[in-house]
Amino acid sequence: MHHRIKRRKTNASGNAEDVDTGASGLMSVLTETNFVGSSSSSTEINTNASSSLMVSIGNCYEVFLSFRGPDTRHSFTDHLYHGLFKAGIHTFRDDDELCQGEDIRPELMAAITNSKILVPIFSVNYGTSSWCLDELVQIMERKNNNGQIVVPIFYKVKPAEVRYQTGRFGDAFHEHESHLRERSSFDPTTLEKWKQALLEVSNLKGYEADGSEVELVKLVVREVLSELKKKLELIISENLVKIDSHLKNIMELLDDKSHALLFVGIHGMGGIGKTTLAKTIYNELSNQFEHRSFIADIRESWKRGAHDLQNQLISDISNQKNEVRNKDEGINFISSRFKDKKVLLLLDDVDNVDQVKCLAGNHDWFSLGSRIIITARNKRILELAGVDHSYGLTELDHDQSLILFSKHAFRKDFPPSEFEGLTREVVSTVGGLPLSLEVLGSLLCGKESKEWREMIKKLENDPCIEVQEKLKISYDALDYEQKQIFLDIACFLIGVDKRIAFYMWDACDFFPGENIEVLRFMSLIKIGDDLQLRMHDQLRDLGRAIVREENQQRPWHRSRLWDSEEALKMLKRNEGTDKIEVIDLSKGNSEGSGKVAKQDGDVYTAKQFKKLTNLRFLYMKGAHLSGDFEGSMEELKWLRWQKCPRNFEVNNFHVEELVVLELPYSKINEKWEGWSFFMMAEKLKYLDLSYCESLEDTDFLLAFKKLEVLILNWCKRLKRIDASIGDMEALLRLELGACFHLRELPAKIGKLKALQQLDLRHTTSLSTLPNSIGSLENLEILDISYSGIEELPNVIGSLRKLRELHAYGCRNLKGIMVESMYCTKLQSLPDLPSGLTRLGVNCTSRKLPSLSHLAYLKELRLRDCGFLRCIQELPSTQLKCS
Repeated sequence: MHHRIKRRKTNASGNAEDVDTGASGLMSVLTETNFVGSSSSSTEINTNASSSLMVSIGNCYEVFLSFRGPDTRHSFTDHLYHGLFKAGIHTFRDDDELCQGEDIRPELMAAITNSKILVPIFSVNYGTSSWCLDELVQIMERKNNNGQIVVPIFYKVKPAEVRYQTGRFGDAFHEHESHLRERSSFDPTTLEKWKQALLEVSNLKGYEADGSEVELVKLVVREVLSELKKKLELIISENLVKIDSHLKNIMELLDDKSHALLFVGIHGMGGIGKTTLAKTIYNELSNQFEHRSFIADIRESWKRGAHDLQNQLISDISNQKNEVRNKDEGINFISSRFKDKKVLLLLDDVDNVDQVKCLAGNHDWFSLGSRIIITARNKRILELAGVDHSYGLTELDHDQSLILFSKHAFRKDFPPSEFEGLTREVVSTVGGLPLSLEVLGSLLCGKESKEWREMIKKLENDPCIEVQEKLKISYDALDYEQKQIFLDIACFLIGVDKRIAFYMWDACDFFPGENIEVLRFMSLIKIGDDLQLRMHDQLRDLGRAIVREENQQRPWHRSRLWDSEEALKMLKRNEGTDKIEVIDLSKGNSEGSGKVAKQDGDVYTAKQFKKLTNLRFLYMKGAHLSGDFEGSMEELKWLRWQKCPRNFEVNNFHVEELVVLELPYSKINEKWEGWSFFMMAEKLKYLDLSYCESLEDTDFLLAFKKLEVLILNWCKRLKRIDASIGDMEALLRLELGACFHLRELPAKIGKLKALQQLDLRHTTSLSTLPNSIGSLENLEILDISYSGIEELPNVIGSLRKLRELHAYGCRNLKGIMVESMYCTKLQSLPDLPSGLTRLGVNCTSRKLPSLSHLAYLKELRLRDCGFLRCIQELPSTQLKCS
């Protein structure tokens, strides 16, 4: 990390500290008699703190700082506090918030409980304070029970020293421990709570200070703002400005007493909130419809072909896959098969009446009572589609705009008094477009008044600038690396799992861990629940316009070619240049006729790629390569080559820089000639060979020592996993779903110490798991659903980090069944990993054993347990039962 400030990423939980006289964070004793779940502690009280504010029980903070006063009160903690304060973040620290000599037990607990983010600052003497350690226990309990965010900072100590109480931190801690043990009143269980909290918190994502404190403060402030933004998005989504009145009006249009089939259109300019409103309506109505489908972003996704979206609709309604091959087949299928089905259909962002005709037809395609909701920028499209009702969205008025802007700029409905005038100036200039208000509000969040005035000057210089130009102000504020990530997403990565893209960006030194959060915080991108990269269509269009501006007339002089027709034309004319970094040859033609892109199956020659010396991403489908590629692919970081052919007629294919390789649906096997080149990619982190049905063995994997993700799903003929897999010390995810002929896993799988997720769904020939699985100390998710496994080894209980164990449909399993399970032979529940968060049980037993040791269990589901009479003991967590 820059400036020797280390950004740490790990898993897990948290802990607490205690303060002797002079401690910084707490001013009262937390005991079990005072608060539920708190630990007993020493009776020392800090009498040196001063404060100008009295905290009320209901006071809410955004950040709570826990620190050892003598170590950091007048140095790092003071700098951090003022950094947070300057960013407008309401922060608790005892010096400012608690009155000297007051009994502050309720105030302290209120501050911890009501703070959104808890920041323990570990210094050398943090562990000498019972007070700080108690505080840490409370912090970790809030994290585990209430889901509050904990961001630890390790100030001149190492996380391992905190985790195991070693080094200077450990020396101080053990000296304090010795003094406490001399007291007859000291409770040893308190010590265990402290140590557990120290263990958990040191495994969390946090920061190590090993350089500039100024830079560290900047990083922490940005992290805090980013986390607050995530929480804010949830709040805004539940309380959208002005959406209630729109929702009420449209619901009245849809509430037709005649039970007719209705088409309702919502129109308005881009960024006005059409999609948000339509999704809200869709969610409101969903429980009234057995058959429903939401087709998103049709203006963009239409380029994949009409039949692709028709297949999505067919799958959503009838659960039938890939039924149609072209647009006409789709029209015939939908118009004839669903006449008896009452459906809810949302067609989002259509820009051509043909799109509506292909997907929803007219009023006789679906049953009476169906509801078809369509959003479009152009009202004329809705008229041509024959909608029954049309509803127009207009810009927010000034007061509504002020609220929405303030939510993003200040995380509250109205600006603070010192920013009121500046806020009104910005809102008046921006207008009432929700997207612009959100993006520009996010840009100014945490900024000083000087930067606000600069923004206002830019807006006032050209008050009539278009929406895209207003949004471009936020783009211009980005660093180089952030701009590259933004443009990558806009041009070719919308809908892609961010974890895959991270590998390429890491290899390009774009620092995705930090910069993706900056983009998300600035409302330029969103991350879906499925970790997919999302972007508003206005921002997508902005990104693509920026790339087109690199050269309006000559696409081959641009950095990114996402239009497959332009890319194909460039290759055929041998017009490639070293400016091109990205080529996507996968998509259908831009008219969306449903035809497969004509480049599928074409042969591309080395001559066509000769000048593409800076290519870092290439996506092809069914293409053949031929010739001598010397010097052409040496910068390639990510190759997505679907339906790769069996024949490999290429020389000097040097891809040593490759970090992501995707070869799904390919005809290759373990003897494929291409492996001789790909095995030279020693930096490879992500390998997807799903649906490679000719694969029988994996001996070629021995070259990929740094692999982190290996996907072999639906390799139906795969019989053997080579023992060399045990050498992949960095492997985090292994997916072997639907490998029907796989009979065993190698014992060396137990050497995968980093493995977090193991997917064995539908491995019907797999009857046992090796005992070495008990050595997977970081395994969090194990899925054996519908597998042939008959018994889980006893060592399953030693997987202390296991959170989810899926075992639905394991008809032969005789032991444990948890998390969505069905088993006709289940008789008992053996020792379960203590880290499980969800447990689902089907059984014929009359009683279940004690579950009290499942300290993190959040959800317990009992299904088809008709004979169950008792559960011996439940955990003390806030448990949701059903």
